[in-house]
Amino acid sequence: MVTVIDYAKRQRKKDGSEFFVLILQGGLSLVKSQNTGNYYATVKQCSIPSTFDESTAKALIGEEVPGSVVKKQCEPYEWTNRETGEVLNLAHRWVYLPEGATLEEAIFEGDPEVTMASHVNNQAVPSLD
Repeated sequence: MVTVIDYAKRQRKKDGSEFFVLILQGGLSLVKSQNTGNYYATVKQCSIPSTFDESTAKALIGEEVPGSVVKKQCEPYEWTNRETGEVLNLAHRWVYLPEGATLEEAIFEGDPEVTMASHVNNQAVPSLD
């Protein structure tokens, strides 16, 4: 299961229009440090675009969705840690994977569709179709 923990406003590069993304968080993972060899606890996060207005996106915080957040290889890019200023070279990103799907299916069959409750706080939630 993943949990909607937040939302954010983004802007399309193509036409400058705004839309909201949902920030999803997966479950607890224990990862071994390459530097120290010690384990640390972490959670993986990703964002997915939505058709929701801000009030609907905000109302979905706390909603659980079947699936997980998984690592997907991509073209190398630089990422800057906002807290430390450290610049890292990465060749992966974190993506939502629906329960029962494989990463290959999500890559080759298009973006996975996210389904959530059809009503939140007694208000209809717009369809992603």
